Amino acid sequence: MVEPAITGGDHGGSEEEFLLREINNGEHSWRLNFDGFQVSSQHTEKPPRGLQDCLGVLGPEDNIAEYYQQQVEMLEGFNEMDALADRGFVPRMSQEESDRLARSETAAIRISNFANMILFAAKVYASVRSGSLAIIASTLDSLLDLLSGFILWFTAFSMQKRNPYQYPIGKNRMQPLGILVFASVMATLGLQIILESVRTLVNNDSDFKLTNDQERWVVGIMLSVTVVKLVLCLYCRTFTNEIVKAYAQDHFFDVITNIIGLVAVLLANYISQWMDPVGAIILALYTIRTWSLTVLENVNSLVGRSASPEYLQKLTYLCWNHHKAIKHIDTVRAYTFGSHYFVEVDIVLPADMPLQEAHDIGEALQEKLEQLPEIERAFVHLDYEYSHKPEHAFNCS
Repeated sequence: MVEPAITGGDHGGSEEEFLLREINNGEHSWRLNFDGFQVSSQHTEKPPRGLQDCLGVLGPEDNIAEYYQQQVEMLEGFNEMDALADRGFVPRMSQEESDRLARSETAAIRISNFANMILFAAKVYASVRSGSLAIIASTLDSLLDLLSGFILWFTAFSMQKRNPYQYPIGKNRMQPLGILVFASVMATLGLQIILESVRTLVNNDSDFKLTNDQERWVVGIMLSVTVVKLVLCLYCRTFTNEIVKAYAQDHFFDVITNIIGLVAVLLANYISQWMDPVGAIILALYTIRTWSLTVLENVNSLVGRSASPEYLQKLTYLCWNHHKAIKHIDTVRAYTFGSHYFVEVDIVLPADMPLQEAHDIGEALQEKLEQLPEIERAFVHLDYEYSHKPEHAFNCS
């Protein structure tokens, strides 16, 4: 429920009466409406707190500001649903702007892939020249970036080749499946690096020493790779496309692994040889941890995890405001299906409503729901009462 800090226009009744008020006695008097609400900016801005901000410690003021920021996002989501209910479509950029953005995103992906290939070749040369386990572990991470880019391209290509007879609901799960396969390969290679590094530490058979010429080559290559990756990271972060943002994250991880690998090599060369396998172990563990989190995220998308309560709230709001004949909303579900959601909605209509009119209301709601970019497919079930048992049996075993 929206708290008192969210204020509306002058009205004498309760908030419920205000939400359901008649709008100039017009045809939309049955709708929920939040147009008169707004959040005071003093509640959403975090006050400067000096040392606490630097240390990342949350105080009561931060929790309050975060709460009211959620209220702002909720109102923005409701406004988006109002626009969809009124216009029948989600306001988007023009076709020309969309094409221009798509070309920019494609260029960013191609530049990233080309840079990854060139930088991988450079790091392979640095690994051969130095023989450092830390540099080899960093090169392995670059190899994984190339493989992940190939998997994303292959799965996207496979999803575009639709076959409604063999795959009637599409191939949206290809991408998370590809990432799971890729992560398994990554874990195996990372574990091999760890085992080799541990063997080197236990046997103490490392004879690591760089000549001046080797050191110049390794330092020059690793610094150049790090700078290029940092520039690509900043460039890709300017986009909102999820795939380009994933490339930005990969570039950022490469910056970290390159720095760790270079520091480990220099410490092993000037201080102690055991620092090279230790650096390799740190890089391998870091890579495994990073991709393990990615695996967990994609597993959730495969098993059908529910959407957030805030998103379900938006869908419920859209369904209620769809048509004045809707008497109750029995069920609203949204769960992951690959990278998008499947949505199930049960609405209650008058028992004496003609089939044709009921069908048109349900079909129009389905089309509205499928206009949302996060939704792959929507299913709308029509009913005349809401006191029955759930339509589908749940397997609780």
